[in-house]
Amino acid sequence: MPSKPAQILILGGGFGGLFTALDLAGAGEVTLVDEQDHFLFKPMLYEYLSGEVELWHIAPNFSELLDNVRTVRGAIQSIDLEARSVVVKGRNAPLTYDVLVMALGAITNYWGVEGAEEFTLPFREVEDANRLRRRMTEALDRLPPDAAPQDTREALTFVVVGGGASGVELSTKMSDLLRDAVKRRALAGEPRLIIIEMTDRLVPGMGDEIREYVERELHRHRIEVHTRTRVARVTKTGLTLEHNGRETEISAAGVVWVAGVHVNPAIENLNVEKDKRGLIISEPTLQVRGHPNAFAVGDIAFYSDVAPTLAGTAQLALQQAHLCARNVRALLNGRELKTGHFVELGEALSLGTEHAAVLSAGKVMAGPLARQARFAMYTARLPTWHHRLRVGASWFFEGTQPRPLQPLGF
Repeated sequence: MPSKPAQILILGGGFGGLFTALDLAGAGEVTLVDEQDHFLFKPMLYEYLSGEVELWHIAPNFSELLDNVRTVRGAIQSIDLEARSVVVKGRNAPLTYDVLVMALGAITNYWGVEGAEEFTLPFREVEDANRLRRRMTEALDRLPPDAAPQDTREALTFVVVGGGASGVELSTKMSDLLRDAVKRRALAGEPRLIIIEMTDRLVPGMGDEIREYVERELHRHRIEVHTRTRVARVTKTGLTLEHNGRETEISAAGVVWVAGVHVNPAIENLNVEKDKRGLIISEPTLQVRGHPNAFAVGDIAFYSDVAPTLAGTAQLALQQAHLCARNVRALLNGRELKTGHFVELGEALSLGTEHAAVLSAGKVMAGPLARQARFAMYTARLPTWHHRLRVGASWFFEGTQPRPLQPLGF
């Protein structure tokens, strides 16, 4: 390592990248690159959709969080591990580094389904939540006050593709928002929410106890669940499903796609050892095999000593970030690098605007109290003590009530 301040380059400002940057501030000249100018606490994007939290709660600007860290906004065009340089779209000169941390996260996987990328709504960014909320409001605004119950059901049919935790949390929030709006507008009938899942069960990565509660809540919300069902194609007005060899067409005001992710395109052409899914294989120290000055964490990396339920989660990226930062400092100072064993920190699912389920130490807590526990749990995981204090005070004193779907222009 050079005697002058080390150039530490971090690609990606999600949980893996941001928390690595926070821990490395002052260890050298640290630069964080991200397409956005803000961090996003994605586990609470559902609460942003429902209006239970405000934008600044879950999406603070990097400038508010990071001291002694330079930020560069832009998409990664290419990474050259041999030349130790990264090209960012729109910048004339590449960024060079002594140590590289890749924490780019994943992107939505449409699995090659016809029309899916063109016509569905993803749900990964603030803009996605804004777009979905607007779509629901537009569907409501098109309904005349004297609409027949069946017309309300047809006009307010929304489909969520993907029955994992994201699909469950999203569909229950949407259901509560739409049902509240129907009641406020004195409309006859009720909305129709549908979850489509290819496997034989919901939340496949979670245990039976929390799954049983999830299924009861979906029944209480009157959300239709179609398992062992594949999306054949998506159009502007709906989608076609395939189950047991038969196809069924469903008209929908919106189709939201949360049916999995795939590796970030920026690392697809990276000449390093990868697994069959295209994930970079990390050493136990989080270093990239064959490149000791490069680290890979989060959704782009495969790390063998991880519980299957942790793969692709924010809590794994958070734990890896702390180990990564310690090992970057050790590398710079010529010390021995450490390995880590990452554990389940507890599961928490939002189930509408009033309920949640929290799994901790093998026990499930559910209902309104679990919703408050979930807020408390996530307060502790916000990026900095200052931000945690501000957000915690806001939630405690101002409350976390949902924001109704008001008519556009209201």
